[in-house]
Parts: sequence; structure tokens; C-alpha cells
Amino acid sequence: MHRPLDGSTWLDSARRVEELGYSTLFVPDHFGDQLAPLTALASAAAVTKTLNVGALVFDNDYRHPLVLAKEIATLDAISNGRVEFGLGAGWMRTDYVESGIAYDEPGTRVERFMEGVDVIRGVWSGEPFDHAGTHYRITAHSGLPVPVTAGGPRLLIGGGSPRMLRYAGANADIVGVNPSIHSGAIDADAARDAAADRFDRKVGWVREGAGDRFDDIELNVLVFFASVTDDRAGLAAGVAPMFGIDPTDVLTTPAVVAGTVDEICASLEVNRDRWGVSYVVFQQDAIEAMAPVVERLSGS
Repeated sequence: MHRPLDGSTWLDSARRVEELGYSTLFVPDHFGDQLAPLTALASAAAVTKTLNVGALVFDNDYRHPLVLAKEIATLDAISNGRVEFGLGAGWMRTDYVESGIAYDEPGTRVERFMEGVDVIRGVWSGEPFDHAGTHYRITAHSGLPVPVTAGGPRLLIGGGSPRMLRYAGANADIVGVNPSIHSGAIDADAARDAAADRFDRKVGWVREGAGDRFDDIELNVLVFFASVTDDRAGLAAGVAPMFGIDPTDVLTTPAVVAGTVDEICASLEVNRDRWGVSYVVFQQDAIEAMAPVVERLSGS
């Protein structure tokens, strides 16, 4: 969920997401006009019973990984194991400008992120932990508290580049297959990079990294545009100029979901059969419209 909400509205929204049958409530981790993720997720977990909670995704650069590990372990405890832990290397340039955090070259941010994953997993081992790396140093940390979930919550890593997707394939439980965002903003280049043929290539990079464990990974996609309509072709023709792509690409990219409920369900099943995508994330403004789709396909 992106839009800022007051306390009662936020809690009502969390309850509604659970009521509609969604498995997980995600919030972003940015410095814009939205609730801070950890506090928002803790409160959402407190008023729900089965709903998983997580950030899509935490930016590794905004918190020391030791601090984040402790926060997530605490959230896992108070939610009784209902956390999905998304972590990324950071991409939104405006966040870095606003905060004064150095927006390093992608390679540096990725290396720091990978080391951050190592630190978090080490902290969650439950054993005394030391680490002396390029970016972080940990000395005699107790490894406590440990998460309720053995080994820590499921790790979600998203990316669009070969390096990130191969790494995610080798290390994550859930892989978010995303467009590359080299500019630090979602633009026409990112939209073109979400096309079906690009998605073929990206899933291939995940396979290369995963090797024999590929079938154990859940593939995730964030839907940028979702609409229930009787005129898919007309909608695609209207949406395509917004993204700078061809209408055909609008109807075949997994980042756009449109049509009748039957057509949407069929397209999601095609995506599952073609790429193995079984974890679909809708934006806040589509939650009600997509509820019949969730009801029909949940668990399938």
C-alpha cells in the first residue's frame, strides 16, 4: 500500500485485505508521503490473524543490517511468524537525494546489499556472531532475539539485472522479477523492460542462479496496472502511450492485468504456465477490483 492513511483507516485497510482473501500485505520503503513500514506492519499484524506482512522491499541502505535483523525478528515474534522479508539494494534516486544517503554506483549498492544479507542471516543464526566485511563490522553480537520462523522469515529478493536475478535465484525463497530501473525512476525504459520477451530472459537468469533449487522458489511479479474491463484491446490502446510501448506488449506483459475476471484469471494462468509466476502483487487501488480474481485463483 502506498497512499498515506491515518491510524484507524490503516488498520481497517489491513483487516479488509485479509477479509478479501489476500495472503500478504506489503508496504513500500521510501521517504515519500506514506507510513513508515516497520511500525505500520506491526500494527497491521496486531489486528489480523492470518495475513502475512512485509515490505516490498526494505532498502538495505536505509538501516544497518544488524538493526534491521533485530526489527524483523521482533516483527516475526509479535506476528507469530507472519513476516515475508523483502530486501533490495535500493533504486529510487529521490530517496537518496532527500536523505543525503550516498547514491553509489549500482555495483557498490549491490555488493553492500549482498553483504547485508550475510549479516542478517548470521544474526538470525541464534549463535554469537562476528563479521568483518567491506561495508559492515559486527563484534560479539548475541544473535538474539531469534525469529519465530526457523532460520528467519522467507526472504524475498527482487531485481531486474542478470547479477541480481542470479543472486536471488541462488539465495531467495521468493524472487521478484522486475524491470531494470537504471535511471532511478520508473520510466519508458523500465516499461519496455517489462515486456514478455524480456521476462523470458529474466526468468532464465533466475534459473541459472537457482540450479537444482529452482522448483523450490516462488516467482513474484508486481502488477503496475490492473483493471476489470470488457474491452481489453481498447484499454491497451489507451495505456500503451503512457508507458511508451506497443498495445500488444501491454496485453502480454505480466506487469499489466486487464480484462474481464475470466480473462484476467486466464492470463494469470498463462503466466504461471509460461514462467512459473505464482505470486502476484496488486497495487492498493486495485485491491477491491481484483478480489474476485483472488477468490478464484487463491491456492491454485
